[in-house]
Amino acid sequence: MPHINAAAALQISMLLFALPAQYFISQWYGTDSVECIQITERLIIASWSISTRSYLSLDVWADGLKLWLSKTRTCLYVELLILHFRNWYYGGNKAKSGANEAKPHSYFAESAHVQSPKPEYIKFRVGQVIIHRRFGYSGVIVGWDVKANTPEEQLQPRYPPVKQDLKDTPHYRILINKANGFGKSTAYVSEEEITVNMGLEVVYHPDMETYFSGYDGSKYIMQPWLKKLYPHD
Repeated sequence: MPHINAAAALQISMLLFALPAQYFISQWYGTDSVECIQITERLIIASWSISTRSYLSLDVWADGLKLWLSKTRTCLYVELLILHFRNWYYGGNKAKSGANEAKPHSYFAESAHVQSPKPEYIKFRVGQVIIHRRFGYSGVIVGWDVKANTPEEQLQPRYPPVKQDLKDTPHYRILINKANGFGKSTAYVSEEEITVNMGLEVVYHPDMETYFSGYDGSKYIMQPWLKKLYPHD
């Protein structure tokens, strides 16, 4: 029997661990990984066959490793990309997931707290199409706060002394209609700055399907996760 030094033993251990690790990774990282799993299973069987013929031959294991990498690296890279996308999607885009816990500083009508009961003085509703009185763009309401909820450093420049009272009025988060060519994609405005669009204008925005499932002729219909946050709108 050939002598096995520490380096060779470590290499063999790593190779033995790599195959089952790929199997578990392919299951953990995605629900559509049937092909990845099947490839891994076949490779495990092939690797076992190799090991029974010459489990101490580093050359045979090297050839097996090259075969395994050639067949699985693309699949594994795709799975890792999916994992990174999920981390960004659910960790950094709370509105799209609709399931994240409320953060201590959720500004601009993005809090995950249920807005109930709804104060009577909140004039507009989520899903209504509005027009900005001064800038003229149209958009759709996706959230509201009973008063301005913005970082402290933005309050002073946004509300000069003559408009300090606006800080305590309802504010709305708006998806701006891309058809207007306004430049910005969202806005956070006070109630006095907007009015309801009585026409049947369609709002074009890449996030519309995230917030709404359709249009009932007077307003957009909220997705279930959004309806839970604004049950009275």
